Amino acid sequence: MTSRRRLLTASAAMAAGAGGLTAVGATALRNGSSERPENEPAHLRGAAPLPFAQIISLDITLEGARTEALRAAHRAITAIDGGSVAAWLALGEGALPSRTDKPQHLKRMPSFAGDVLDPVQSHGDLILHITGSSARAVRRAAERALRTLPQQQVRWRADGTRPENRTEDGRGLSRNPFHFTEGHGNPATAAETTERATVRTGQGEPSWAVGGSYQVIRIIRLATDFWDRDTVQEQERIIGRRREGRWLDGTPSTERAVFATDPHGKTTPLDAHIRRAAPDRRHPPPMVRRSYNYHRAADDQGLIFSCFQSDLEKGFEAVQRRLQGEAMAKYTLTTGGGYFFVPPPGEAWLSALTES
Repeated sequence: MTSRRRLLTASAAMAAGAGGLTAVGATALRNGSSERPENEPAHLRGAAPLPFAQIISLDITLEGARTEALRAAHRAITAIDGGSVAAWLALGEGALPSRTDKPQHLKRMPSFAGDVLDPVQSHGDLILHITGSSARAVRRAAERALRTLPQQQVRWRADGTRPENRTEDGRGLSRNPFHFTEGHGNPATAAETTERATVRTGQGEPSWAVGGSYQVIRIIRLATDFWDRDTVQEQERIIGRRREGRWLDGTPSTERAVFATDPHGKTTPLDAHIRRAAPDRRHPPPMVRRSYNYHRAADDQGLIFSCFQSDLEKGFEAVQRRLQGEAMAKYTLTTGGGYFFVPPPGEAWLSALTES
């Protein structure tokens, strides 16, 4: 309880900065480059995102100018994507003209159990998600994009990094503020990444949305000082893995643990984070995580959680429901973020929306 009060107090201070959440993020592409392969979406390019990131939430300020705003934002993001930068546009519920056939799960992100969503750090009409090989490259790309969007108002922004970035067995791994390696649950192949993250024909989605992805962003403050008072053994039981990724029963990180052999949670507690998130490791959650750390001060740091999926209800929302009551809840506080939709590569989606 004490830790959550501390998180709430720090969150209020952050809100006063209106988008001043600072962070830094990192992970190299599988081939070390962000050159744009034909029709490969920037948000899924390579095994892992580029090292540094900035996420900018924008509001469209002119009523009746939705289509013009979409065109301008698309041009801005296309102009900076490539070379040392990989960037993409994501649409909030309010971005689309009222006459548009919208993605069926696109809505304002609700507050889940334990959330304290700050409106200053939540939602938005558009997201510019910019990743790069250096903080300077990201900053310059962001400034360039925003100069071309004078009619868009910045709602909130976050900078991020992924420390100890590396790729193993086709998966991009990094170290989170709780000292644990993240990324073991992601798919190891490009084909499986596409399968989990990309909307397909036959899902009941608008034709223009096929090839796109639902993106969830969660600004999660972490009570790191409170967490560090626990022993490493207790931390590992709360997470459900060893710090480096090995399972608690000794199974290597690259293999799937079988929780059915531990029905009472003697080895891996029933309320461990990973066991709650994916109780059947043979069928992992159908989503792809690409998160970043943020760090403003020793007592103000956390995770910019980001994931992509073809179906929001079967992906993030199903996991979030299972996490209710997990042991890790007292160390975390979600204060912002939102639901967004990343359009498919190219311009066909834009033509379909602006001509409808």
